[in-house]
Amino acid sequence: MKTSVSKLMTIAVLSALAGAMACSPSGGKPSGKVPPGSPVSVAPVIQKDMPLEIAAVGRVEAISTVAVKAQVAGEVTGIYFKEGQNVRKGERLLTIDPRPFEIVLKQAESLLEKDRALLRNAQVDAARYEGLVRKDYVTKEQYDALVANKDVLAAAVKGDEAAVAGAELNLEYATIRSPIDGRTGNLLIDRGNIIKSIDNSPAVVIEQITPIYVAFSVPEQDLARLRDFMSKGPLRAIVAPGGGGQPEVSGALTFVDSAVDTTTGTIALKATFDNRDGALWPGQFLNVRLVLTTEKDVAVVPSVAVQTGQSGQYVYVVKEDLTAELRPVKVGRTLGEESIIAEGLRSGERVVTDGQLRLAAGARVEIKAGR
Repeated sequence: MKTSVSKLMTIAVLSALAGAMACSPSGGKPSGKVPPGSPVSVAPVIQKDMPLEIAAVGRVEAISTVAVKAQVAGEVTGIYFKEGQNVRKGERLLTIDPRPFEIVLKQAESLLEKDRALLRNAQVDAARYEGLVRKDYVTKEQYDALVANKDVLAAAVKGDEAAVAGAELNLEYATIRSPIDGRTGNLLIDRGNIIKSIDNSPAVVIEQITPIYVAFSVPEQDLARLRDFMSKGPLRAIVAPGGGGQPEVSGALTFVDSAVDTTTGTIALKATFDNRDGALWPGQFLNVRLVLTTEKDVAVVPSVAVQTGQSGQYVYVVKEDLTAELRPVKVGRTLGEESIIAEGLRSGERVVTDGQLRLAAGARVEIKAGR
């Protein structure tokens, strides 16, 4: 009886198994499907030239800044520029009432003419008495007095000529002209105001912005290699004036300070830019890249591809069979969003840039569309 029950149970189990296999889509055979790989983004290893640079924060400075002040006193009768206007050297900016200076000039010229006439007469008298004194017609004392009078008048004429030159200069100063090419700032005086030569505040400030400086500092540790590359030729400095997609501008390194700043441990540098389009503005802060040299034909990958583990830096390389290989690498240096790989990669290989956390050596990967 027990044997019959056992047989019945065995038959029931086998029947259940057979039914389950019959209901299986594969009919009891393995499905043959490979589980999907981990989704990743990839980028190729590129062989290209890469600049060797020193990064710094710089500040734009005008090459020349002139505070325009009056050299004579008087009423401002004319203003010939607008605030923020570009002006040329020698261009008229302001005029001061010239009439007082014209009067002084005429007085000086009149006195000069009078003394010149007196001098001519004294010269004639001295020449005439010179012959008479030789014949003893006049005394030596009389002749000496005439010569002395001639010399006094000659000195007076020189003084009058200097007075005329001074009056002409003051009249010229009544017209204030731009001493440099540049851009004007705020106008601090209006027409009708009385301007004085002893005023501390200027009438306007003009800054030369073409060309223009960008001043920046680098750590003293970079000084040795900076001097080394300077000895091989001029160095370029690159800035992005407005950021946000604005084109970069290149200038030349033109100044290295004579001493390291002991308070900051940096050395001051200046680069000169043409700035013909006025993209750089005095007082503006921007990022500066000082290009020391260019390394030729190096392997470059996106910096996000490089990972750091207990054994050092590595990347995941996607092989032809879509499996991931953990590859140790040696990073030469990083420039922005790109890293130069000194050892470990070849041009054309693909490295994982996103999805590394889901990977292990030998894991299957699935490259995201468009990557």
